[in-house]
Amino acid sequence: MSNLYHAYGRLSGKFSMVVLLALLGNQAASAQALAPQLGKAPLKEILAALTTEEKVKLVVGMGFYPAGFPEGILPPSDPADRKVPEKVPGAAGRTHAIARLGIPSLTLSDGPAGVRIAPIRGGDSTRTYYATAFPVATLLASSWDTELVYKVGVAFGSEVRAFGIDVLLAPGMNIHRNPLGGRNFEYYSEDPVVTGNIAAAFVNGVESNGVGTSIKHFAVNNQEFNRMKMNSQVSERALREIYLKGFQIAVRKAQPWTVMSSYNLVNGTYTSQSHELLTALLRQEWGFKGLVMTDWYGGQNPVAQLKAGNDLLMPGTTAQTQALLAAAKSGQLTPAQLDANVTRVLELVLKSPTFLGNSYTSRPALPADAAVARQAAAESMVLLRNEALALPLAAGQKLALFGNTSYNLIAGGTGSGDVNRAYTISIEQGLSKAGFSVSSPISQAYTQYLRAEKAKIPPKKTFFEPVPVIAEMGLDAATLQQQAQAVDVAIVTLGRSAGEGGDRKVTDDFTLRADEKAMLQQVATAFHTLGKKVVVVLNVGGVVETASWRNQADAILLAWQPGQEGGHAVADVLSGQTNPSGKLATTFPMAYTDIPYSQDFPGKVKAGAAAPANSLGGQESENTYSEGIYVGYRYFNTFQKQPAYAFGHGLSYTTFAYGPLKLSASALNDKLTATLTVTNTGKTAGREVVQLYVSAPKGKLAKPVSELKAFAKTSLLAPGKAQTLSFTLTAADLASYDTAASAWVTDAGTYTVQAAASSVDVKQRATFQVGKPVVVAKSRHLLAPQAPVTEMAPPTASK
Repeated sequence: MSNLYHAYGRLSGKFSMVVLLALLGNQAASAQALAPQLGKAPLKEILAALTTEEKVKLVVGMGFYPAGFPEGILPPSDPADRKVPEKVPGAAGRTHAIARLGIPSLTLSDGPAGVRIAPIRGGDSTRTYYATAFPVATLLASSWDTELVYKVGVAFGSEVRAFGIDVLLAPGMNIHRNPLGGRNFEYYSEDPVVTGNIAAAFVNGVESNGVGTSIKHFAVNNQEFNRMKMNSQVSERALREIYLKGFQIAVRKAQPWTVMSSYNLVNGTYTSQSHELLTALLRQEWGFKGLVMTDWYGGQNPVAQLKAGNDLLMPGTTAQTQALLAAAKSGQLTPAQLDANVTRVLELVLKSPTFLGNSYTSRPALPADAAVARQAAAESMVLLRNEALALPLAAGQKLALFGNTSYNLIAGGTGSGDVNRAYTISIEQGLSKAGFSVSSPISQAYTQYLRAEKAKIPPKKTFFEPVPVIAEMGLDAATLQQQAQAVDVAIVTLGRSAGEGGDRKVTDDFTLRADEKAMLQQVATAFHTLGKKVVVVLNVGGVVETASWRNQADAILLAWQPGQEGGHAVADVLSGQTNPSGKLATTFPMAYTDIPYSQDFPGKVKAGAAAPANSLGGQESENTYSEGIYVGYRYFNTFQKQPAYAFGHGLSYTTFAYGPLKLSASALNDKLTATLTVTNTGKTAGREVVQLYVSAPKGKLAKPVSELKAFAKTSLLAPGKAQTLSFTLTAADLASYDTAASAWVTDAGTYTVQAAASSVDVKQRATFQVGKPVVVAKSRHLLAPQAPVTEMAPPTASK
């Protein structure tokens, strides 16, 4: 009997435990059901339900664990976060989920030239994941074609969505202040009007897929040197007119989901900690509605960042979490401020594809997107030189290809701009596919040479490492003579790579290396002796010196870094399948010393600056933007400095005539419309970019000789066909920033409108009057320098 009793007791105990667990489970489920759910309850209720710890989690990311980084290099994050499987391996960062309130984790990915993801997932070697490598930003800007860039954005965004990513960390919008900027390939132009309009088109295209973008790096991040501790000292006027204007245009024309603050300080304050920049200017003046995130590990004080209006700290560290919790407890970080930051995070979550439950396949439409990449690259390339109509090449011509990058195309830059692509079409492959006969002996020699040289290069440890330079293969006189006799045309490709973490150098980077000079001279001599043409293709990420060697080339095609379809795109242009219509969005100087204050770039380490704690930190540094508003063509034209190739320059295989420039009125009231007709006067169908510059009357503020105010690209015009283009000008377009008055002001007087094929090739002019000064917008002093910045003054003869 006792045995039965004990047996019953044991069963009863187990039964009671089951019941207890069930009750507890039901209680938890009930609690979950009672908790407000994001998207179903008002945000006010979600905020009330969140604990302080959960709120802090939402504004601090889940860390960053890139493959190959040694332990201890990157700041630590919560070890528990690292154990949470990544939705998209290889993505740049994630936000925290709060499951009990229905708040999912978002995924953010690098991608200025293509979505950056890991090709292999979870050790599964049976499938490789690829994304399309699109043309780099500088090449896209050279199209001057917002419709084309929008199309690229649509294709790009479809891959973001296909991989289950919520926010693309692009586009980069910093100004090409100096040709040595290491990430210039990620940025569009030296001009804010080009930058802002191209960026807006790209953002609108990407976000048409229901995914987000993050325009970056806000702001004045124009070099890589000590980027995390660089203090950029720049006047309020130069800030507003040059370095912030592009962002302003993009915000107003595209309202991107997010903005990424930059690493550097501006006039003594980290941008991610600047309330004046992120709240007073970005949100209050410009009307930005979205979220602001830091660049990865940017800034120093997480409390100051949130107070400034920087809502999300990426990728997130343990130290940031601890600092914010302590500040919330002490009252240094108020509940209202934390709630404001969290609200913007939740607003981002609410429109994300992850929250909306959108399905994803991790199988983007790669063939279709590759076709878009090819079209964009071909239509954006710039024909710099074409003596005696060396191009286009006649069908079926025999070609000899010289230069490493004829066979090893540089599709894009390194660092966060790299793309895991399935293939890269070389120039050799592209020309062969286009029906040209590529010399086999020279091709085989380069193939063997490059295979041997690549074998000597150790594997990259991280994606930040620069690409090693392989010296050009030596060419003997007998081989060159044989090639010059056997083929019709020589193609010489010169390549350059750059990327995140370092700036370029003048010697052997901006200028040609000795081995490149020797190769070009040998080829030019051998082929020109026999009356045969030499074509140079520039496969570069940034501006290079051309003046010293360009006469050795009959034609020069600037291909920039054209993405994975680059070889096909180069062949499309060289063959005439695509008539080149790209124009320079950045000036090519005669010499590096022609860049204003070039000797001061990229800045200098402050006296007594502490040594960097690690390779990530850098040293306290500073640079002064003494050129003020005279950046790029504004400097070259105003100070009468001859460029090698002017801003806006680009040749075609046809010719165009510009009809009279007609203005809708002789005086500006509310707005004014300028129209002109462009006619294709040549024998080949083509497109023309019309650039509208304005010269202002002499007034209180010194101004450049002319400034770009608008641009448009014709459709493909058959020979003899014409198209009328219209441009609208308002007082805001003409205004300059008067620092003393804290206002945008349009001076009274006579303005000259110039319809031009480049900044120095003016085709038509017209004038109009502004009767009295117009205060377009009032502001207040923002981001004022700690001490006045002494800026260069234009020569008096320029006005």
